[in-house]
Amino acid sequence: MQKIAIIPISDAGQDIADLLRRELHAQVIRRSDIGRQWKKFDAFIFIGAMGICVRTIAPYIQDKHEDPAIVCVDSSGQHTVSVLSGHIGGANDLTQQVSGILGARPVITTQSDNAGLWALDTFAERFNWAIASDDDMNECIYAFVNKKPTALLMEICDEGTDYLEKTLPSHVTIVKSLAEVDPKKYSLLIMVTPYNLCPPGGILELHFVPMIAALGFGLANHPDDYEEIYDEIDDVMSQIGVLPCYKRYCTIDVKEDEEFCAMLVDDLGEELVFYTAEELAKVEVPNPSDTVAKHVGTPSVCEAAAILGSNHGKLIVPKVKGRNWTAALAIDYKYLREKKGHIEIVGAGPGDPDLISVRGRKMLERADLILYAGSLVPRELTDCHKPGAVVRSSADMALEEQCALMKEHYDKGHFIVRLHTGDPCIFGAIQEQMAFFDREGMDYHITPGISSFLAAAAELRSQFTIPERTQTIILTRGEGRTPMPEKEQLHLLAKSQSTMCIFLSASIVDDVQRELLMEYPEDTPVAVCYHLTWKDQKIYRGVLKDLAKIIHDNHLTLTTMIVVGEAIDNRQGLSELYSKYFTHLFRQGEA
Repeated sequence: MQKIAIIPISDAGQDIADLLRRELHAQVIRRSDIGRQWKKFDAFIFIGAMGICVRTIAPYIQDKHEDPAIVCVDSSGQHTVSVLSGHIGGANDLTQQVSGILGARPVITTQSDNAGLWALDTFAERFNWAIASDDDMNECIYAFVNKKPTALLMEICDEGTDYLEKTLPSHVTIVKSLAEVDPKKYSLLIMVTPYNLCPPGGILELHFVPMIAALGFGLANHPDDYEEIYDEIDDVMSQIGVLPCYKRYCTIDVKEDEEFCAMLVDDLGEELVFYTAEELAKVEVPNPSDTVAKHVGTPSVCEAAAILGSNHGKLIVPKVKGRNWTAALAIDYKYLREKKGHIEIVGAGPGDPDLISVRGRKMLERADLILYAGSLVPRELTDCHKPGAVVRSSADMALEEQCALMKEHYDKGHFIVRLHTGDPCIFGAIQEQMAFFDREGMDYHITPGISSFLAAAAELRSQFTIPERTQTIILTRGEGRTPMPEKEQLHLLAKSQSTMCIFLSASIVDDVQRELLMEYPEDTPVAVCYHLTWKDQKIYRGVLKDLAKIIHDNHLTLTTMIVVGEAIDNRQGLSELYSKYFTHLFRQGEA
């Protein structure tokens, strides 16, 4: 979090200063104190005339890489101006934030911002990239913002390259290799790669090095030259063709007390991970050593540690030896453009295409194969697929067919989305699929989704937990073809008279109603929700004694949620309860 100081130049700006202090968790200081405080804050917000702001800061300005962000707000709160350190210092972002708080008009003069172009000088910090260019950054920025033809070479994929691809300006062309970079055609080359490449002459070069690798290392016992090892490893890697791109260092736990390890953490602030000999010994490596196994109990330290540290990634640099050290480097497959397949199990939400998560939508847009639960997920959710993607419904496919299709695409290195309704963990069908993925050694991950019980609360305009009335929500189903554990029979769960959301049970509603009436009063509110958030959504309200009749009369069977409990439509006594228990929520920041 930024440490922000607010400077009201006159009494006219005091109210604005107080508001910003609360919203930004900032500190109000006097203008006369700015010289002593210049290095102690990340940003200063002046409230008053621009001229006074500029004259106040003028004696202290040094360099955009060191100066704090300066923002000026006029005393009426109509305009917010980014004055100094717009990109690197964060003044442009802070200007937008302050304008949002005040409802003011942001004034930003940075050319790249106003032209909708990339802020190249912020990428290193924003995306955790190092810079390996000899050319002056300002020259590169000047060429870029003046829309000189630019080539973009990306040899990895991460958050930063995803951003570049989605926001590609019209004067930037993505190239796949340096062979495509013709100095007669391009004025600027932007590279995002951990490799030490030699671009053609006669072109400006901006080389970002993504910190994505795991460096595994082994050490001789208590090496005297431990202070030199850090630079030696970098030098050897560079000679091989890989620039220092390590996000973490990894080794065996018996080296935990080595001075080199202490130097990495305490002096250099590097991330250091230790593994046991047992963990390392399970990893297959290209260069095992009987000698190493004899001394530390595992045939590999540096290669095995690099592989483990990269989430079983690709070994880019096998074991290399120095005088008192060995090292190897690996990169997680998710960062590699030429990589193995991946399966993302995505929760589609309750049905409305707008209610899938932002991450889930990104996964769908990226997928080579989308396999969706066609009987439960509207096909409209897949309309965002990229050109050439395969989109298939699994409604008429057996589990074996689904797994075979995903394996076929996985083996081609494709990105696969398995799209399930709601959230996959709630009455999903992913258990068997994950067992198959595990057996086949397939890489997968789960993106959660909005469950239909949350959509029910929203559509019913009800809070399912009410102080002193009900503080528990039960998600369950009736006993149909799938047996229920004895201790989870509906009548036992109903003893608490909590808010109960019952899935997949419309077809056995008579049994459900009978069990619920064993504990809930017959006039307990119920809601029957069909196709929640779909275009043909229907919601029927009533009381528990009429539950079965509601479902039968409306011919409801599939995709129906039953909600039971006094929380439905309950507004009674809420104001007194909230004023009694939650007063502190309305007084935050007033101290």
